[in-house]
Amino acid sequence: MDGADRTDRGDGRRCHIGSFTSGGGRGITTAAVDPATGALTLLAVCDAVEDPSYLAVAQGTGVLYAVSEGDPGAVRAFEPTAEGLRALGPAVPVAGAGPTHLSVSGGRLLTANYTSGSVSSIPLAADGRPAGPASVLGHRGSGPDPDRQERPHAHQVLPDPSGRWVLSVDLGTDSVRVCAHDPATGELRVHTETALRAGTGPRHLAFHPGGAVVYVLHELEPQVTVCGWDPVSGQLEPVGEVPVAPEAAPGAARAYPSAVVASPDGRFLWAAVRGADTVVTLSLADGPDKPQLSGAVDCGGSWPRDLAVDPSGRRLYAANERSGDVTWFEVDALTGRPHRTGSVAVPAAACVVFG
Repeated sequence: MDGADRTDRGDGRRCHIGSFTSGGGRGITTAAVDPATGALTLLAVCDAVEDPSYLAVAQGTGVLYAVSEGDPGAVRAFEPTAEGLRALGPAVPVAGAGPTHLSVSGGRLLTANYTSGSVSSIPLAADGRPAGPASVLGHRGSGPDPDRQERPHAHQVLPDPSGRWVLSVDLGTDSVRVCAHDPATGELRVHTETALRAGTGPRHLAFHPGGAVVYVLHELEPQVTVCGWDPVSGQLEPVGEVPVAPEAAPGAARAYPSAVVASPDGRFLWAAVRGADTVVTLSLADGPDKPQLSGAVDCGGSWPRDLAVDPSGRRLYAANERSGDVTWFEVDALTGRPHRTGSVAVPAAACVVFG
């Protein structure tokens, strides 16, 4: 198997964990998920990609995609097998630098390239492998933070639930671009751009399961911007802001939110906050457009870079980069509050996906 090390077989549902090889990580770790407890058992490691900091699983095919967050950046596809991962062809360049996120939309693989401030679109072959070459949509603009917003820094690219639109989140320009696939070429074209409050540094977003509300999490200020979303017109409209961390006391560590996820039943929103090293819960009891911060718990490690909810909505998984572990939590069905139930060592953990 290409770059893979089998450690155990295991049974049941699988998850995949990306890590920074430049920070001591081993690449992509595949784990079995205990259906009763949510506990992870490490099965195999694939070291065929450098710095696979973000992963995505294609619905339907189950193909696993990984970025290689370098300069130049690349992507690679894998077929999950009983033994681990089998590479589907070689790595394909994204024609950009520092890809930090990827997703599948319209038969194409999309990457958000942080360093070059662009979004790449790569056609997929029938078996799911990236066929190349990449077309690139460059972002323009900057923000008031001279260290982090000197130019565009695309951080996430995600299709909306309707499949008609693609939203790209840019930390450097304090905006979200709504794009559509060109019907002739499949390439991305900007439909509209929504400006958010200057200096907040939007990083990631999540859709409410109802499809009409979007939550944009900011990295440079610990808050979520709540937006109305019209999937017919492709319009994103900010309607309010909600903090995801209390006001910092003098001398306290600065908070850097990293990931936001909504519960499958639409009752809760969770966010991971680095620096504070917490997982926060926001209740949606007053409506999807009115989240209320209801509590925070320790992330179980240090620097939670990613947060994932399992398909049942009963558990959360935090990828704690600096402490090198993935911690899982049981979610209280009434309050949404996570309760830590276990962890496993994964050096330089960066993300968790199920599939």
